[in-house]
Amino acid sequence: MTTSRTGLNPPPAGIPASTSRRMRSIRLALLGVGVLLLAWGAFVMFDSVRLTRIPGVALWIAAAIVLHDAILAPIVFAFGIALRRAGRRVTGTVIAIVQGAIVVGSIVSLIAVPTLVAKNFAPANPTVLPLNYGLNLAIFWLLLALVTVGLSVWAFLRWRSSVEAFPDDSGR
Repeated sequence: MTTSRTGLNPPPAGIPASTSRRMRSIRLALLGVGVLLLAWGAFVMFDSVRLTRIPGVALWIAAAIVLHDAILAPIVFAFGIALRRAGRRVTGTVIAIVQGAIVVGSIVSLIAVPTLVAKNFAPANPTVLPLNYGLNLAIFWLLLALVTVGLSVWAFLRWRSSVEAFPDDSGR
């Protein structure tokens, strides 16, 4: 097996080894749109946020990146690997459902954690943060787990019935 210029395995049959001009132009257009959106966001931030608060915003963005790369992405990856090692007993649909639930739960948790922290530093006014955010987050995770299990069982049973209907085919 020969390798391409990048040192990776060659592309499958029917796919050209080099990137077409059309794909390069699409990538450049997406890169340009991304740079413009980033510039617009920086403009809006510097226009609407006091300069003394910029370091806090930068810290929040850095923390979000670290939380994603150091916690969320490895957890989703580990669950995917663990479920794939289950072999034919778990389908790709079930893996996608579990990974999606982890992502949704993590995003909701990241949104809820600042209110949990702020509740400890809240002023004496009970109407500022009136809810029990810790209990609400726990209920959310419980419901998310139940929905994930329900969808996973449903997807597994559908896959299982298709395998039983076509025994010569693996159902994938």
